[in-house]
Amino acid sequence: MKHVYVLNGPNLNRLGTREPDIYGTLTMDQIADACVALASELGLSCTVLQTNDEAELIGWLHRAQDEGAAVVINPAAFTHYSYALRDACAIVTGPIIEVHLSNPASREEFRHTSVVAGVVTGSITGLGLESYLLGVRAIAARLAG
Repeated sequence: MKHVYVLNGPNLNRLGTREPDIYGTLTMDQIADACVALASELGLSCTVLQTNDEAELIGWLHRAQDEGAAVVINPAAFTHYSYALRDACAIVTGPIIEVHLSNPASREEFRHTSVVAGVVTGSITGLGLESYLLGVRAIAARLAG
């Protein structure tokens, strides 16, 4: 069975209470459950992880590459400045989809640039939970054919 990691960066563990007007009211656990359920429906196994630590997130990308797994990633704030994360994303040879709950392009100017966008398969933003689910669907489609 093909595997997908859904990786999440800093402060996403605070979803549900963190700025619900921007990020919605779903918790990280609810997003994880939805991703795992959809992945299973699509014939994929799925692991959802969240960290506030850049090095840990990079390690998970290395693990995905070593295992030949696909990745859906919400780098959160690391999106805008972590060249180390960008380089780790570039190492992943399987499909990798960047997702964001909100639309960074409609927010503060510093959020307009994604340093990972140039090395991922695609980006899905601004659709809340649907960003994640579309990311999982995109992975399934890429792996199928």
